[in-house]
Amino acid sequence: MAGDDAVIETVPAAVDAAAHKYAGHVAIAEQAGPVLTYAELCEQVRRVAGALIANGIEAGDRVAIWSPNTHHWVLAGLGALYAGATLVPVNTRYTGHEALDVITRTKSRALFVAGPFLGADRLANLAQAAGEAGLPELIVRIPVESPEPSWGEFLEHAASEEHLDARAAAVRPDHVSDILFTSGTTGRSKGAMSAHRQALGVARAWADCAELSSTDRYLIVNPFFHSFGYKAGILACLLTGAAMVPQLVFDAGAAIRLIEEQRITVFPGAPTLYVSILDHPDKNSHDLSSLRVAVTGAAVVPVALVERMRAELSFGTVLTAYGLTEAVVATMCRPGDDAETIATTSGRAAAGFEVKIAGSERTGEILLRGPNVMLGYLDDEAATAEAIDADGWLHTGDVGHLNERGYLTITDRLKDMYICGGFNVYPAEIEQALARHEAVAESVVIGVPDDRLGEVGKAFIVLRQGTEATPGEVREFCKQRLANFKVPRYVEFRTELPRNPAGKPLKRVLREEST
Repeated sequence: MAGDDAVIETVPAAVDAAAHKYAGHVAIAEQAGPVLTYAELCEQVRRVAGALIANGIEAGDRVAIWSPNTHHWVLAGLGALYAGATLVPVNTRYTGHEALDVITRTKSRALFVAGPFLGADRLANLAQAAGEAGLPELIVRIPVESPEPSWGEFLEHAASEEHLDARAAAVRPDHVSDILFTSGTTGRSKGAMSAHRQALGVARAWADCAELSSTDRYLIVNPFFHSFGYKAGILACLLTGAAMVPQLVFDAGAAIRLIEEQRITVFPGAPTLYVSILDHPDKNSHDLSSLRVAVTGAAVVPVALVERMRAELSFGTVLTAYGLTEAVVATMCRPGDDAETIATTSGRAAAGFEVKIAGSERTGEILLRGPNVMLGYLDDEAATAEAIDADGWLHTGDVGHLNERGYLTITDRLKDMYICGGFNVYPAEIEQALARHEAVAESVVIGVPDDRLGEVGKAFIVLRQGTEATPGEVREFCKQRLANFKVPRYVEFRTELPRNPAGKPLKRVLREEST
């Protein structure tokens, strides 16, 4: 179990320990790529690190990765950290201009970038956005859909074994391991800096709650550039010896086949991911009995969904969790929690965190304090001071309450609340009610301007396959369950919702579309 590795506080040490403890265990089993053991993973990570050093990357330099989930991302990311550099994951959904902003703000000296993938040439887009501004000194193209000589040419350079060992040994627990940029759901993204001990601390806590072990095979759909895919994915597997099975782009049918072929046991994701699996026509024609644990969150989780996941997908354990880029794993449910607790709470404190509610009211802003709160925002002391107060409490901007057992329920974002006729309305409460409608697969509620009431609710709804509903039926359903001022005035059906990398619907985008 992950707890056995509590003394490991740097990523280079974790890579070396995994190679020793889990040498023959599968580390990565990529569908269209190689199968690597942990001994082979360590060897290749060292090769990447040595090449970075030979190409002039110094300790503390920033190394960016702009590429989808493949074994190359794992090697590049761990290799950068092994060489003492700071990792800068870049959102694969970004445009060239957005990616350039992150790369420029972090002063990244090296960039691993995907070759042509899904019709996009990211390096060409980046070069076009950069103009005469310049790009990182070292650029390595990662082969995704076709071979890239750049990758092999890069690996031809190598630092001496002595130099490499010295660089890895010089990494300290408090050195900055990564700069992860916030999703930007409420404005321009900010770079949250974490130390090696913190990155491994949250990975260890997640692995402990999920009871991850070297017998597990982990289907990683969450993108590696996101804290969940990187820390609760790559690093959690590294600490426990679990096998990583990355998926380039989520596709329900392909995931179902992978689960059967790879005997997947661990399969985290947003609630909508499980709905797509449950409602897929191929579900019953494949053996999904290997599934053991699911971890979800980032949106409303209906009790009925938890029950279906257990009954129809063989999950013995379904957990919900709460975290944010600034504090990746803050609370989690535990194995054995009942369906109502899992669906209506985000679990209790994990990873050494303290959780409290600001003010004297039962419901208020969620505050977090603990060893894994970010070091601060990159080059933004004012924003850091605004987020973390003098007593070390991180002000999350999320609203919620704690029950008598210390389990946290997320009510909403402070900025998502709207006022209808003088009454505070929390959209998450309406979304939870809508989740009980048999035709509703997913919903998002926002406040929109109204001349008489100030603001009224607007619900965006994705229907389950094969079902129908009308706006009037939805409003009537809500009237039976909610006070009148909470009932959405408008209902709009969508085939899909805009999302951030974690799968959470982007309310900011929906607000902009509704103005």
